[in-house]
Amino acid sequence: MRKLSADIIYPVAADPIPNGVIIVDDEGVILAVDTPDRHDASSVEKYDGVIVPGFVNTHCHLELSHMKGLVATGTGLLPFLQSVVKFRDFPEEEILAAIEQADHYMYEAGIVAVGDISNKLDTAACKNSSEIRYHTFVEMFDFLQDAMAAGTHQQYEPVFAGQSEGNGNRKSYVPHAPYTVSKELFRLVRTLNEGRDITVSIHNQETPHEDELFLTKTGGFMDFYNSFNIGLDAFRASGKTAIHYALENLDPGHRTLFVHNTMTGTEDIQAAHAWSDKVYWATCANANLYIENRLPHYNYFIDNNARMTIGTDSLTSNWQLSVLEEMKTIARYQSYIHFDTLLRWATLNGAEALGFEEELGSIEVGKRPGLNLLNLDEGLKLTAETRVRRLV
Repeated sequence: MRKLSADIIYPVAADPIPNGVIIVDDEGVILAVDTPDRHDASSVEKYDGVIVPGFVNTHCHLELSHMKGLVATGTGLLPFLQSVVKFRDFPEEEILAAIEQADHYMYEAGIVAVGDISNKLDTAACKNSSEIRYHTFVEMFDFLQDAMAAGTHQQYEPVFAGQSEGNGNRKSYVPHAPYTVSKELFRLVRTLNEGRDITVSIHNQETPHEDELFLTKTGGFMDFYNSFNIGLDAFRASGKTAIHYALENLDPGHRTLFVHNTMTGTEDIQAAHAWSDKVYWATCANANLYIENRLPHYNYFIDNNARMTIGTDSLTSNWQLSVLEEMKTIARYQSYIHFDTLLRWATLNGAEALGFEEELGSIEVGKRPGLNLLNLDEGLKLTAETRVRRLV
């Protein structure tokens, strides 16, 4: 048993406790969260800074960790995707070593759970032995071709079967994005996940071209598909933004995580909230800057009480896999967002989005959330010098 204290304890689900004391057992389970007057100072490990729950990274592509630094920044999404497709052949040992290294980095960076996109089986063994809990999203796409849906599912069946649900991990079938998934493949996703307690993740409105495709059947995706000799003759523009196509074809009964949302507007957010009360939003600030050199309008989400979460995306589109670095970037560019708001995005909201809230996301008796120490002063400002130290 250990007693831990800091200048401020942030339980997240309750008010901050100045000089509070957390009692944890040898497995990291919270036994008590107390005020300092109930404990002899000599029995307490006291730290400078603030103690917060372990971070939750709701969007990652761990299997792309070997591609760090290979794709240019600031190109926009469509050239970025075309570049990624070109990098296919790497030695298996290099891929697996990079996955293990990235998993270890995230653990040391205070991350306790990850929502991870998988198109292959490369990450399965690492996840099975990792200290981190994973919700694996087996991601499918058929380039808006209904005729390809059944074959796409057959292709991904072994990927899904090979993903472990041990060690508290979860898995689900998910669609890649509105611009790559046909109505028939959406139907298969709904059927495959039916009756299961899972989260469905989908990339959403990451670039203006995405909305252009669905509004008017114009924009960069027309050339993008032509470059791969894929016809869109059967596709019909709906006159609505891309998220509406997703809402029409997803199951509102599942937790749904919309990812990136760089171009998402107030009406889009309100439409999603009217569609389901299980909607969450993942922002990947550094990846948005890396690829499109833009950020979402966070005020739209805050004004509509959206349950925001934080992701890192992959090392193909980011400089590191750190939730803290994402928080620092948001604070740097959108300074009106308070630390306690960012912390909730990085912890409890993320745990709820992935279905891990019974154990993770907040410092509460009975939970095993992990404990991170941040070297923040009384001003609670995230700066370039802010670091995370994993205590539990």
